[in-house]
Amino acid sequence: MEKLTILLVGSGGREHALAWKIAQSPLCGRLVAAPGNPGIEEVAELRNVKVTDADALVALAREIGADLVVVGPESALEVGLADKLAEVGIPCFGGSQRAAQLETSKAFTKDFCQRHGLPTAAYGVFEDAASAGAFLDSLDAPFVIKADGLAAGKGVVIAATRAEADAAVVDMLGGRFGSAGARVVIEEFMHGEEASLFALCDGKTALLFGAAQDHKRAYDGDEGPNTGGMGTYSPPPVLTEALIEQAWRELIVPTVEGMAAEGNPYVGVLYAGLMLTPTGPKLVEYNARFGDPECQTLMLRLSSDLVPILLAAAKGELASVAPPTWREEAAICVVLAAEGYPDAPKTGGLIQDADADFGGEAVVFHAGTTRDAEGLLRASGGRVLNVCALGATLHEARDVAYAALGTISLEGGFYRTDIGWRALQPRG
Repeated sequence: MEKLTILLVGSGGREHALAWKIAQSPLCGRLVAAPGNPGIEEVAELRNVKVTDADALVALAREIGADLVVVGPESALEVGLADKLAEVGIPCFGGSQRAAQLETSKAFTKDFCQRHGLPTAAYGVFEDAASAGAFLDSLDAPFVIKADGLAAGKGVVIAATRAEADAAVVDMLGGRFGSAGARVVIEEFMHGEEASLFALCDGKTALLFGAAQDHKRAYDGDEGPNTGGMGTYSPPPVLTEALIEQAWRELIVPTVEGMAAEGNPYVGVLYAGLMLTPTGPKLVEYNARFGDPECQTLMLRLSSDLVPILLAAAKGELASVAPPTWREEAAICVVLAAEGYPDAPKTGGLIQDADADFGGEAVVFHAGTTRDAEGLLRASGGRVLNVCALGATLHEARDVAYAALGTISLEGGFYRTDIGWRALQPRG
């Protein structure tokens, strides 16, 4: 196969990990990222095009003669980038606007689950506080309140009391998340551990692509507000082969088949957030892209060439691709966040020693960074750096990652010190 020109859309840690892996492929001749970040710039050309400007991204893809476009963030899918690329015949690894509703609308996904009998929590969808309150009357605490649309991983409240639930409903419907909160989804609380399962899809075929377990709360001990993710590790011991097979049979396959039957064939990453309940895995939510920071650990562990798999998915040819192979080591990712994250992150903080040689199996992915006029690295987002590592065991990987974190400084920055605790605690 001739070398390919690849356009990668996005600017976060997930996209840096994808760029890092794509650039290693013998098939990658030219890699362009839009808009990218200072870390991605080490392996790709950068073009300053917003991820939500679908027309400009299509124009860029045509300008560079892209053989493949890889979409990182869900926001690009929501504005129909994959649809517009299809119109001009450019293969895209990423779902159509309609298929991406599995992530961009929680109400869509819950209704889809109901139509197809997929295991998930009981729910209701509401546009006013009074009807939401009536539904809450039928549930026991704790309560799960979700903004229907995209809210950067922050649109979920687990309310311990009814008063907290009512306040969350009023907050969301009152405009905290803009149009994303115009409707709220209220769900029964499911008991169990959460884990993430990934499949790559081409509209008709699904290919298992690993698993991970993340930490959503901002602070140690799973305290504080929900975030987009403070760290993750792979593989998660709690997600056994038997549970993966059950989730594949009861969730992934019926979803791919159901989306195709409804005229919305699903292409790209199907990321199933699972609750491992006493009666088996149930769907918490679907995401229409690689998780962030789950993607970072998957890319570290993936030993296969990523590019042929992405291209086959984009072209509807996954059935002819060999399953991916994985390194036996465990991978971990710890997020270094800006002061005030997730509610009001402080940007502009100076970052030092992020490009040091940490040795061993440590890798630092840029998530929210920029360079100032003097070339100094500064924080430009809530999640700033992803410090990742491989190890023969999760203990070893964690030690390597935290040793690297100890040498990096970010004014006012913070990180959790207990990433991986679920997998490392003794189990009865």
